[in-house]
Amino acid sequence: MSKKKKKTVKYKVVTITISSRQKKSLMNFCKSRKSTPNKIIKKAIRPLLENYHDLEVNHTSAKANQLQLFSTE
Repeated sequence: MSKKKKKTVKYKVVTITISSRQKKSLMNFCKSRKSTPNKIIKKAIRPLLENYHDLEVNHTSAKANQLQLFSTE
């Protein structure tokens, strides 16, 4: 019997900027929890992002008073 090959996970890079005070607070928090900044940040945003991977986003929200020059409608 052949085993099923695991699907590889694709990762993307996200960059954020924080102040030096926030960085110091983050590092102190990480030391107290014996963790890394990446793990802390991922754990914090995971509940916010879990339910949105299949969300359909509608980008065509034109204002009522906008002129439609090249509209296909």
